[in-house]
Amino acid sequence: MAIELTDELIRLRRTADAARARATASPYSVEGWRPWLEAAAAVHDAVTEHAKAPGQNRYEVEKALVTAAKSAEAPHEG
Repeated sequence: MAIELTDELIRLRRTADAARARATASPYSVEGWRPWLEAAAAVHDAVTEHAKAPGQNRYEVEKALVTAAKSAEAPHEG
């Protein structure tokens, strides 16, 4: 069964990746890392909910999401 990803999931993951890059580019501070931690939590929650609905494996959904978010042309399942 192919894992279908929404544009929203991909956008959330890319936002978290960008927040991580900003957070780790500077010395640690609570204020600097908060956007990353909040974005990562949003991705986790969204992946968990997405995997639950169709009964898919959460790990497999997250794995597919990481790959899609890093690719130049992410799948458009909308």
